[in-house]
Amino acid sequence: MANPASYRPKTGEIPQDPGVYRFRDEHGRVVYVGKAKNLRSRLNSYFANPQGLMPRTRAMVHTAAGVEWTVVGSELEALQLEYTWIKEFNPRFNVMFRDDKSYPYLAVTMGEKFPRVQVMRGDKKKDTRYFGPFYPAKAIRETVDTLLRVFPVRTCSTGVFQRAERSGRPCLMGYIDKCSAPCVGRISPEDHKALAGEFVAFMSGEAKRFITGLEAKMAASVAELDYEAAARTRDDIAALRRVFERNTVVLSEDTDADIFALTEDELEAAAQVFHVRGGRIRGQRGWVVEKVEDMDTPDLVEHLLQQVYGEDGAGNDRIPREVLVPVMPSNAEQVLEWLRGLRGARVDVRVPVRGDKATLMGTVQQNAADSLRLHKSRRAGDLTTRSAALTELQEALELPQPLMRIECFDISHVSGTNVVASMVVVEDGLPRKSEYRRFSITGDAARDDTASMYDVIYRRFRNYLAGRVPEDTGNSTGSPAVGDGTGSPVGSGAAAAAETVPLADTTTATTKNRFAYPPNLVVVDGGPPQVAAASRALADLGIDDVFVVGLAKRLEEVWVPGSDFPVILPRASEGLFLLQRIRDEAHRFAISFHRQKRGKSMTESALDGIPGLGPSKRKALLKHFGSVKKLKAASVEDLLEVPGIGPALAEAIRNGLAGGAVQDAAPAVNLTTGEILDS
Repeated sequence: MANPASYRPKTGEIPQDPGVYRFRDEHGRVVYVGKAKNLRSRLNSYFANPQGLMPRTRAMVHTAAGVEWTVVGSELEALQLEYTWIKEFNPRFNVMFRDDKSYPYLAVTMGEKFPRVQVMRGDKKKDTRYFGPFYPAKAIRETVDTLLRVFPVRTCSTGVFQRAERSGRPCLMGYIDKCSAPCVGRISPEDHKALAGEFVAFMSGEAKRFITGLEAKMAASVAELDYEAAARTRDDIAALRRVFERNTVVLSEDTDADIFALTEDELEAAAQVFHVRGGRIRGQRGWVVEKVEDMDTPDLVEHLLQQVYGEDGAGNDRIPREVLVPVMPSNAEQVLEWLRGLRGARVDVRVPVRGDKATLMGTVQQNAADSLRLHKSRRAGDLTTRSAALTELQEALELPQPLMRIECFDISHVSGTNVVASMVVVEDGLPRKSEYRRFSITGDAARDDTASMYDVIYRRFRNYLAGRVPEDTGNSTGSPAVGDGTGSPVGSGAAAAAETVPLADTTTATTKNRFAYPPNLVVVDGGPPQVAAASRALADLGIDDVFVVGLAKRLEEVWVPGSDFPVILPRASEGLFLLQRIRDEAHRFAISFHRQKRGKSMTESALDGIPGLGPSKRKALLKHFGSVKKLKAASVEDLLEVPGIGPALAEAIRNGLAGGAVQDAAPAVNLTTGEILDS
C-alpha cells in the first residue's frame, strides 16, 4: 500500500478556489472523487495526519497513489462535476446511495391502438400514462392483478398479442376474464381504449366514483332479482376497495413529495425515502452506506439528493414538487438550483416542523433506524465470512498480497463449435458484475481448451498493458498532473494546478478501459493443462506479479503452476467455498453466452443462401413468426403477410426452407464439463 507522503502535493501548488479532486491508485483507477469550496484546505486535511482519519478514509489515502484536481467557477459547477465524475468512474470509496434498480412505475400505453398495462422502468415514453413510483415491484403487480378483474385491459406483450391474432385464440388471461381479449375481436379498439381510460381514471384518484357506480349497479341487480350479477358486482367492489385501502391517503390529495430520513453512526448511515404521489404512499426505497470522510448529516443529505435525483438525468419530471429532508443539505442554494434545473420547474426542499408531514417523517426515520440495525446484525456475519475466506486463500496459496481482486475464466463449447469464454470479477469477496466480460474464440485458438484459455488470458492482459495509465514524471511531488476531466494530464507543477479548466471541458464522458485494472489472482476452470496455458500467456506478456490457480471439478483440487501436486483445502473451508462460487458464476456466465451465440448461429444457418434475403428481412420474418420452426411450416401466403416479402422472395424462402422437417435436437453437452446445456 502507498505511503500518502510519497504523493502529497506541495501546499503552494494547490489552489484555494472551488473545485473537484480525484484520488487515483497505482493503476490509474479513480478510487475517490470529492469537491471542496477551498481545494487547498480540503486536500491538506488528508495528508496532515493520516493516522487520525476515519478507517475507510485512511484506507483510501493508502490505496491511492496520486491526486489530481480541477478548478471550477462556482460551487454549483463543483456539485455538477462531482456527480458527473462519480457516475463516470464509479469510485469504490465514495458514498454511493444508488442501488442497482431504477424506479418501477405502473404504465398504461394510451398511444397504442390497444393500450397495454405493464410495469416499466427507465426513461418515460411518449403517450404513456405513468403512476408511481412503487417499491417493491411486487406491490404494483398485486395491484394490477386485482384491478384487472374490474378493468380487463390487455397486459400481454406484442409477440403474445400477435400470436393470438393469428391463431384466433386468446391467451390464458382472456380465458379467465382478466383480459377483454381485443386480439380476437371480443371488444372493439374504441371500447378497449375507453376501458383503459377508466383504469387510468381509477389510478388517478377517482376510485370513489367507480365504487359508487358499482354499488348502484349492484342495487339495480338485486331489485331485478338477478342475484348472480349482484354477487359478481359485489366482488368487483371488494376488489376496488382492497386497492383503494392499500393506497390510503396520508397527506392532502394534491401532495407530491419525497420524504427522506437518515440514521447514522460513526462508520455507516442508513437512508430511507417514501414516495408520496397524490397524497398516497406509492413506494419506499432504502440504502445503507459506509462513510468515507467525517461527514455530518447535511453533507450526507446533499450526497443523497445528488445521487438519487441525478441518476435519472436532466429534464426528469420524476422529481416531485416537494422534497422533505431531516436537515437542510450543505450548499442548500446550489442543490436547490440544480434540482430546479433537472425538473424544469419549481422544487421546494425543506424540513417539516409540525403537522402530518412531520409525523410521516418520523415514520420514515423509524424505518431508517430499523434498516441500519438489521444491516449491522447481518453484515457482522457476512463481513467476517468474506474476510476469513480471503485470508485463508492468501495463506493457503502463500501469496504476498491481500486478494483485493480475483478474476475467474471459463471456456464453453459444444464439440469445438461456438467456442466462448467468460471472465467474472470479485472484489473484496463480492461480485463486480459491471466488469464481467465475455469472449468469442475462433481460428486455431478454438482447437482445444488449453489453446482457448491461452488466447483469452493473453487478450485480457494484452489489453491491460495497452490501457495502463503512464506515470507522470514531470511532477516533482510525485502526484499526477492536474486532469482535464478526460483522464489525460494537461500540465504539471504549480502552473498546471493553478489553471482553471472550463466546466464544459470537464464533463465529457470518456470511454474507460476496464481491462486497465489487474487482479491479484487469476482462477481458471480446470487442472494443470489450463493453469499452464494461463501461466504461459502471462509469461509471454512479461507479467510476473499476477498469480494463477486452477480449480478442478472432479475433486475440487486447487492447482498452482509448476506443481506436481494440488493444494487441498478442507471441505468446510471458507476459501474453497469462495473459489467454488466464483468458478460456478464464471461457468453460468459462459454457458449463457454460448447458448445465445449457438441460437443465433442456428437461426442464421437456416436462412443462409436464400437470394434476396438480407438481415432486415430475416429479422422481420423471425419477428413475425417467432421461431425458425414456425417459419419452416409457413406457406407462401403466410410469408406474404410479412412486410417487404413479395411473391418471388416468398417462393424462394419456401423452396430454401423445404429441405426437411424440423427435428427435435438432441441435448447439447459441454464436452469439457459433461453438463447438459439445455434443460
